[in-house]
Amino acid sequence: MERRRIVAMGGGGFSMEPDNPLLDLFVLSLARSARPRVCFVPTASGDADGYVAGFYRAFSALDCDPSDLQLFERRVSDVRSHVLAQDVIYVGGGSTANLLAVWRAHALDRVLAEAWHQGVVLCGVSAGMNCWFGQSVTDSFDIGRLAPLDDGLGLLQGSCCPHYDGEEQRRPVYRRLVGDGELADGWAAGDGAALVFAGQQLEEVVTSRPEARAFRVERTGEGVLERPLDVRYLG
Repeated sequence: MERRRIVAMGGGGFSMEPDNPLLDLFVLSLARSARPRVCFVPTASGDADGYVAGFYRAFSALDCDPSDLQLFERRVSDVRSHVLAQDVIYVGGGSTANLLAVWRAHALDRVLAEAWHQGVVLCGVSAGMNCWFGQSVTDSFDIGRLAPLDDGLGLLQGSCCPHYDGEEQRRPVYRRLVGDGELADGWAAGDGAALVFAGQQLEEVVTSRPEARAFRVERTGEGVLERPLDVRYLG
């Protein structure tokens, strides 16, 4: 059985749905340990204190051992050992571009790839979804303006778009970028939807809301094809 798992959330989890733990509980269920060690990586938010505190409030109430990895004020001396000792790496939202730059400065990009190959579950929301793909659509470069980003980690092939139905411009901009060939064919997930990959293959889509949706978006000779994906509601 494929051990490498990535859970890419279009939106949701403890930061967006504090009273709905369905996605977070699902991620824990994929871990290789009965009481998973879960490390929150808040780089995209600049290691925002409130975000970290919110993670501990949420995950301290679950059956797991939470920790965090901050890179702006390092408290973990051996990043590689800490990451490889985890069962789940949970990446928060914020600026995808800043996240990638800081990770590469600390060689965390290579450590996360190693962890993935060793069976550590990688997951995240928004920027924490974008980072695993080669390409994505992001607002990292300008306030209120979406643009393509093409230097993601590339653990997952193609492109992606989080918040597909949660932010007004996400869907039309992503469709245009794929249709124009600026972004490769890819995956779109709405708020409350999570794409579950085994290796580089989509295994399923799970949701924390009955109405949450996800799509495969592809460029065709006649324009853009948007194909709804089957989803499994976790409630």
